[in-house]
Amino acid sequence: MNTVFSSDDTSGNSAVTYGRELLSHVGGRTIGLGGSIPAGPDGTSEQDTAPLTFATDVPGRVARHANWPDWAHPSVVRALRDAGVGEPWTHQAEAAELAHSGTHVVLSTGTASGKSCAYQLPILTDLAEDPRATALYLSPTKALGADQLRATTTLCSADRDLAGIHPCGFDGDTPTEIRGWARENSRWLFTNPDMLHVSLLRGHTRWAHFLRKLRYVVIDECHSYRGVFGSHVAWVIRRLRRIAARYGAHPVFVLASATTADPGAAATRLVGAPCAEVTDDGSPHGPRTIALWEPPLMSDTIGENGSPVRRPAPTEAARIMADLVAEGARTLTFVRSRRAAEVTALAARRHLAERHPDLVSRVASYRAGYLSEDRRALETALSEGELLGAASTNALELGVDIAGLDAVVVAGFPGTVASFWQQGGRSGRRGEGSLVVLVARDDPLDMYLVHHPEALLGRPVEASVTDPTNPYVLGPQLLCAAAEQPLTQDEVDEFGAHDVLARLADEGLVRRRAHGWFVTPGTDPHAAVDIRGGIGSQVAIVDAGCGRLLGTVDAGRAPATVHPGAVHIHQGESYVVDELDLDQGVALVHEEEPEWSTSVRSTTDITITGSIEQKQYGDVDVALVEVDVTDQVIGYLRRLPSGEVLDSVSLDMPAQTLPTRAVRYTLTPELLEAAGLGAERIPGALHAAEHAAIGLLPLIATCDRGDIGGVSTALHPDTGLPTIFVYDGHPGGAGFADRGHAEIRRWLTATRDAIEACRCRAGCPSCVYSPKCGNGNEPLDKDGAVRVLSLVLAALG
Repeated sequence: MNTVFSSDDTSGNSAVTYGRELLSHVGGRTIGLGGSIPAGPDGTSEQDTAPLTFATDVPGRVARHANWPDWAHPSVVRALRDAGVGEPWTHQAEAAELAHSGTHVVLSTGTASGKSCAYQLPILTDLAEDPRATALYLSPTKALGADQLRATTTLCSADRDLAGIHPCGFDGDTPTEIRGWARENSRWLFTNPDMLHVSLLRGHTRWAHFLRKLRYVVIDECHSYRGVFGSHVAWVIRRLRRIAARYGAHPVFVLASATTADPGAAATRLVGAPCAEVTDDGSPHGPRTIALWEPPLMSDTIGENGSPVRRPAPTEAARIMADLVAEGARTLTFVRSRRAAEVTALAARRHLAERHPDLVSRVASYRAGYLSEDRRALETALSEGELLGAASTNALELGVDIAGLDAVVVAGFPGTVASFWQQGGRSGRRGEGSLVVLVARDDPLDMYLVHHPEALLGRPVEASVTDPTNPYVLGPQLLCAAAEQPLTQDEVDEFGAHDVLARLADEGLVRRRAHGWFVTPGTDPHAAVDIRGGIGSQVAIVDAGCGRLLGTVDAGRAPATVHPGAVHIHQGESYVVDELDLDQGVALVHEEEPEWSTSVRSTTDITITGSIEQKQYGDVDVALVEVDVTDQVIGYLRRLPSGEVLDSVSLDMPAQTLPTRAVRYTLTPELLEAAGLGAERIPGALHAAEHAAIGLLPLIATCDRGDIGGVSTALHPDTGLPTIFVYDGHPGGAGFADRGHAEIRRWLTATRDAIEACRCRAGCPSCVYSPKCGNGNEPLDKDGAVRVLSLVLAALG
């Protein structure tokens, strides 16, 4: 998606003016209807700093229609027309035509562009014409799957020719008797990759009649399959294609995605077969005003090492939502946790109580965990205007149809440009003007985006990063595949899996026979694989009061995430860890909502074990390398929400070693000396540059800051030089370091620019401080980091 934007577009379009008009009343003051507002100089107080850094108008788009295809079954066309689809939009017709012709296709268009019609049309047509044909639908979330199941059930109940399809859900919450009925009767099954992995493929002989006539597989919101999760799902899809072929079926894959970079290539990696792409969006949408908002520095709060602290994004978002609700605008605010949803809604109500007490009852929170009937009631109230404001987790980002919102407030960049547009796309869904406000967190990436709008609004959405060749994914998935059906030598060659299988054979997990590779009897590989990202042994997180299992964490990450005293958030609820027993694989917690959060302190050593790609640029050397990262947790800090550090607590935890991949670069001491960085400044300069680079890598690769780590040293034993590493936080790597290496110029340019643009004097959480620094953010040299990055970029050319 390439969005054309202008910071001073104040066209006379009344809908655009409406978005600008809303913007003029937020933030406790009237802001002019012009565009970019410059930030204040270093040291200005929150009272005299303009928080609006940029505003632009994205023009609306008129609908483009196509004719119903000749092959479409009349009952399907009638059902879709009755559901409100008078004629298909052009992108729906194009994708449907490709799928009907037998071509794998990904449809990558904006929110509310009717992607479901594109696969409903060919699937329902085939299922109506062949009473034994079947289809499978996969979604990353239960809420999205349930929403699509309801829509499809409504279509099928509208005509007797479709009544025999019996669409049915099949997930972890489905009762046993319903599962049996679905297996015997449903011809369109709605499930998720988890159930496909652990149930359908594991017990494929019980699903033989369904798999034998499998015509279509829908993969909805496929852009969400990235990193280790996406790599696992890519293998689950390959296993599905393999088992379907065993029964004589070769289904067509139809993928639906938010706007994303190179969707055809990403879909091809996910499916393991060529996919055509459809990206020309023919759906209408109203014009939107997009605003970028920088919360002010708080004059009465000091953070770690005396650094300045910004007003928290949820606090600022609550104020903005209250202002919008006071103007009568139906507003949805996205936050990052359940607890934040509740707190933000309460804060907005408090603001309204001071000026508009009659509106307090018209603001609520929305999150996963509510009963389905309560969620539906909130959705209806928000859509119809009875509810004017809601604070929500990303539970409302995908799939749920809420029309007619006037404004969306995004409290903190949601991690990907795709998610930002998904969330912002919830506004203006009736073709009216609307407002989208991104409120920055105190974080390098957020602060970079609000001061470099072209990085958010003027570039394609990120490409999904997956790496199915990761041996820590490939090994467990090969075991699952071999358990389902022995692997032939041709398949081993195709998958490039001989070395991994040889290692598994040495471990006694597989055996090679004349007819292929077989799993050793007694092995249950499916149960050992957590496709949501876990690799290796797991630590169970248990509520000590009631014995309830809250979740699991990789054993390698446990000391850093569930150490004694850690604050653990589970589905928005807060717990404190009492005990971590790595031998027994359990962390005991109790429910508590302390006023503080925790951040771990650790020591880290990194050893280069192999070189993948290396290039010398004069006095700068850049490489993609294999590494072993040995980390030992030595304590943690307790912080107030303002960023103020309460105290430091010591711990003695065992060291953990992570084999992974890293991008690393070195500079010579002579080059640094010439730039004014003597020996005493080098550690702080490298450390600050490393922190900022970690914060900005999500701009390049679809990862979260928690997915990556870094190490910097003035003299690394393997290079003999000042060195910076940024590594994947997953065994074997998840493709993030690879992406950073491939885009190192753009990545480090953005990193340098973010540091230079920050108004702090010596470093703060908006530029070079890290919330997870194992050394307590010492030493850090902000100016030195800019010099280091400038040297590297000059060498790269």
